[in-house]
Amino acid sequence: MVQTDYYELLGVSRDADGATIKSAYRRLAKQYHPDRHGGCKENEAKFKAVNEAYDCLKDPQKRAAYDRFGKAAFENGGPGHDPFGGGNPDFSDIFSSIFGDFMDGQRGGRGRGGNVGRGSDLRYDLDLTLEEAFAGSEKTITVNALATCEPCEGNGSRGSSVPQTCQSCGGAGRVRAQQGFFLVERTCATCQGSGQTVSDPCPACDGEGRSLKKRKINVNIPAGVDEGTRIRVAGEGEAGVRGSPSGDLYLFIHMKRHPIFHRDGTTLIAECPVSFTTAALGGEISVPGVDGEKIEIRIPAGTQSGETIRRRGAGMSVLQGRGRGDMVARILVETPTKLSKEQKDLLCQFRETETGDECPQAKSFFSRIAGLFDK
Repeated sequence: MVQTDYYELLGVSRDADGATIKSAYRRLAKQYHPDRHGGCKENEAKFKAVNEAYDCLKDPQKRAAYDRFGKAAFENGGPGHDPFGGGNPDFSDIFSSIFGDFMDGQRGGRGRGGNVGRGSDLRYDLDLTLEEAFAGSEKTITVNALATCEPCEGNGSRGSSVPQTCQSCGGAGRVRAQQGFFLVERTCATCQGSGQTVSDPCPACDGEGRSLKKRKINVNIPAGVDEGTRIRVAGEGEAGVRGSPSGDLYLFIHMKRHPIFHRDGTTLIAECPVSFTTAALGGEISVPGVDGEKIEIRIPAGTQSGETIRRRGAGMSVLQGRGRGDMVARILVETPTKLSKEQKDLLCQFRETETGDECPQAKSFFSRIAGLFDK
């Protein structure tokens, strides 16, 4: 391969525009094309060099890298290695390495290596009754997860020995490496990001500073939580490696079925069956509220099945707010199925007195269809 400056090879100045570079490339490519010279090795080498130069200078990113670093911009681990020509580099991996510590810091990382070595987050699915969700509650849950090792108090060393500063990263927990013209920072493989190494590991935790343990955690559930509510309990996840920060505990709320109420946000809905006489004549029914207080619901005379009656402020608590939602009673008029002879006789007497005006919807319907039978 001909080794020379790309600009000199194409015969253009360093400030040449894209059109000038393209024109020079076409002229030289035509001049040195192997088909024109019967397999001349020297011209074939020049043709390849011209293509290499044009491939770099036609791309703004590659050209900027070349202008700054020369061919070293495309060398990583040996001569001739071209991360651009051999397939584009994975910029997502590069930028993840560069900005990983910053993003970890945004999530609450602390200590020498940010969130490097940080313990894993835990998930716990918690079932609640409607009453517990309404009032809020304190729950004690049991988790089986990695916790700080008690014999070594989390430093990972046996007895009186203490961890030493990692020689690979100088205690930073991160190591840097040149990747093309990027300076990439990664977790130190020697110390796993903790910045320290253990020469005499604790036998209880094998030098990790944490071990599996069952523990109880008290958690506060705010009033008004609903199905799918997620509650973060900071620092109650798994312990980190050798004193690194612990992860967080996430509670996912699930609601148990209630015998009376169906919940829709802060609204509680109860389906209330009533007798047809109560619906016709009016009356009152009582429903036990979610707060334990009795709710009186007045049924107006002539109430139809499916109608709703709303009681303001008798619903669920508002999460992280004040006040309560509403309670809605959906009235279901029940037709009697077991009647005594006396009751049947009374209903027959009632039917004999009907004029049709008692049930205007039924009267209207049958009036509309009456003419259809004559067709």
